[in-house]
Amino acid sequence: MIESLIGIGVLLALILARVPIAFAMVAVGGIGFALMRGWGPAFAMTGQIAFDSSLSYGLSVIPLFIFMGNVLAASGIAHGLFAVANRFLGRTKGGLALASVLSSGGFSAVCGSSLATAATMTKVAMPSMRKFGYDDRLATGSIAAGGTLGILIPPSVVLIIYGLLTETNIAKLFVAGIIPGILGIVLYLVAIKVAVWHKPTLAPDTVQQEKLTRKDIQGVISVLGLFGFIMVGIYAGLFTPTEAAGIGAAASIVVALGMRTMTWRHFLAATMDSVRATAMIFMVVIGAEIFSNFINFAGLPYALVDLVMDLEVPAWAVILVIVGIYIVLGCVLESLSMILLTVPVFYPLMYELHFANEMLQDPESVLIWFAIVVVVVTEISLITPPVGMNVFVLRGVLRDVSLATIFRGVLPFWLADIVRLGLLIAIPWLSLWLVSAM
Repeated sequence: MIESLIGIGVLLALILARVPIAFAMVAVGGIGFALMRGWGPAFAMTGQIAFDSSLSYGLSVIPLFIFMGNVLAASGIAHGLFAVANRFLGRTKGGLALASVLSSGGFSAVCGSSLATAATMTKVAMPSMRKFGYDDRLATGSIAAGGTLGILIPPSVVLIIYGLLTETNIAKLFVAGIIPGILGIVLYLVAIKVAVWHKPTLAPDTVQQEKLTRKDIQGVISVLGLFGFIMVGIYAGLFTPTEAAGIGAAASIVVALGMRTMTWRHFLAATMDSVRATAMIFMVVIGAEIFSNFINFAGLPYALVDLVMDLEVPAWAVILVIVGIYIVLGCVLESLSMILLTVPVFYPLMYELHFANEMLQDPESVLIWFAIVVVVVTEISLITPPVGMNVFVLRGVLRDVSLATIFRGVLPFWLADIVRLGLLIAIPWLSLWLVSAM
């Protein structure tokens, strides 16, 4: 156990020294394993993990869903989603902010990436909100917060990786994310209404609505149809998540061709973005596997289980402590890296906890519920200073808006996420009801 704690300390020091997280985990995990078992076994373990991960059939779902999201983003469907949402909500005070959150939820349902959702919706929604006099705090806050929905609403790359790490059914994880995702959208809409009620100058009373085009309607129908087809197919057992990703990737090309908005240059850019994102994720996954092998061999997860069992700490108290650790780590670590670093340590503990709740009576239900809690905490980290990756994405697109302005803008949504997190912890039914209905 001491070796594991030293390794985690060295890893955090390397991260703070700006060493890329993937290489830091490879170095600490590989060297730590070598010091305990020898250099020969360490090199063999590292090579085997790299080989197995690169050729993993289960991991092939990641580049396919990423490619699907990038192609759909390049096809311009985000504009259609925003235009339709604005048509229904634009007449109310704060309507464009409401529309940006709602369209972000729809776009993230097929994109699966929070950062891509935030970047795309900034280009689509921000010009309209500035045109009609929205305060930059409300405008940027609604876009940054709406972008966080991308890692929870299925298909979610983060849920896929969690499923692979814990050997949890990915289809059930996708289904479990639907109600919490919808709850997040609803609470964000409430946060906007409360914000404009408390400070009316954040938004105009109403805006002039633009006329919907045929392509806008086609975009919405395409998104809803593709999302529904994937989820119904997985839910009904017609195909696996990996097969669904392949179908979705092919369907995204058909949708883009049908809308006639994507050029050959845009397609190549979407492909290259997918390649770069996949390479980054795979490198982080390989590093996490190597580091996980080291801490498992050093006995940290099992020592943690023994410690909790000996202290007879209540299960809910353990969950609250873990959530607190995630919130603190989210202030300094990127979301995917945080999950890959912590889940191998915490999920064995979930098997041993006994909850006085009828929906948490078997280990699989506990792991599914824990996955949703972890992802929601990770969403919070995307808009939490000082890292707040979604905030930095907006800052990169909007050079004339300060980080302080964006962080002030996301405060109501951060509070809404805290409320949602509390509800999901206190009421596991919100995460598990759809799963139990399968």
